[in-house]
Amino acid sequence: MAPRFTTTRTTLAATTAAAALCLTAAPAAHAAGTPGPYGTADAQYDGVWRTSLAMLAQDAVGTVPAKEAVAWLTGQQCADGGFAAYRKDTARACDAKTEDSNATAMAVQALAALGGQDAVTAKALTWLKGIQNKDGGFPYNPGGASDANSTAVAVGALTAAGEKPAEIRKGGKSPLDALAALQLPCDAPAADQGAYAFTPDKGKLYANEYATAAAALAARGSGALVADEAAKGDTPVKAPICAKDRAPEDAAEAADAFLAGRIAANGGFLKDLSGKAPDPNTTAWATLALAAGGHRSAALEPYAWLEKNAAAWTKDSPAALGTLVLTVRAVGKDPKDFAGTNLLAALDATGPKPQAAPAKTVAPAAAEKKDDGGFGATTWIILGVGLVAGVGGGLLASMRKKNARP
Repeated sequence: MAPRFTTTRTTLAATTAAAALCLTAAPAAHAAGTPGPYGTADAQYDGVWRTSLAMLAQDAVGTVPAKEAVAWLTGQQCADGGFAAYRKDTARACDAKTEDSNATAMAVQALAALGGQDAVTAKALTWLKGIQNKDGGFPYNPGGASDANSTAVAVGALTAAGEKPAEIRKGGKSPLDALAALQLPCDAPAADQGAYAFTPDKGKLYANEYATAAAALAARGSGALVADEAAKGDTPVKAPICAKDRAPEDAAEAADAFLAGRIAANGGFLKDLSGKAPDPNTTAWATLALAAGGHRSAALEPYAWLEKNAAAWTKDSPAALGTLVLTVRAVGKDPKDFAGTNLLAALDATGPKPQAAPAKTVAPAAAEKKDDGGFGATTWIILGVGLVAGVGGGLLASMRKKNARP
């Protein structure tokens, strides 16, 4: 991860500067296609995250990641079960203070999907549960305050490993309780109804679009692996139901309404932290949240924008490519033909050469019917809840703290 920043709105300049630093970071020593973190950009801040997310996306479309890639990822685990953002020298012991709930949770999601790594995932889950806060939520680093992004990706890990997030409690509260406390109250401005804050800012909650997308997925009890049926419906987004104690499904629906409203107001996309430029990363995760909620028509609006504007974001970025592959599948499109680009080939090229894929056809998560544009086959898809989406397309690990990830 990049240097950490607080979530106050006054740190926008600092996070923007960190983003620029990440964008110009020197390439890592290894070349694409060799064992190690996916991609060639400096892995210091997101090596584990981007590799895990890329492998999740590969698995979702039937690609079998290289054995060397799996070995690299498992080799990043610290002795206590957690993962740091990236360990250049795995012979050196981890600094417990720098272990990262986001990297750990996304690694669990990837390894649980791939299978065969039960010991690694069990140890990682023990570490995650050990850093859970008394409010039920999860911090980015051990001992920190709970935030919506970290809590959501932890819910994804728990779900992927077969746990029930509502039953994982600390101080009598679960991760879903922590998320509920971060959803803006009923007296929030009408335009912010349904939104989630990243974390309280001087006791107040401010709408955060990336946190809202992540929390919407988690509030549905949805981890990284989402049943096809969850994404193939097409119901209108409902107006937010405002109540002191929303049911998780109502909370997720309210979040979707907020996201859909912001997307429509902007003309098909969500904006970055400056409020001036489009943010493909946050737009993609919002598309995932809408699709997972069964709102395909609403999801297709930002998807259409991504088709026209995502090329620069995904260029040589395994996290962005992985996120986009999952987004394409979630709306029932073909990742091999995304605005004329084969996203799968581009993603595979960022890491070690995959193993030969099994002889089977992997249908899109929500395949369209030829007659009426509805949905067809039932398969399983992976929708990431995590938080990085590629250098140049979202948060670099520092900006992730407030809105997204690289």
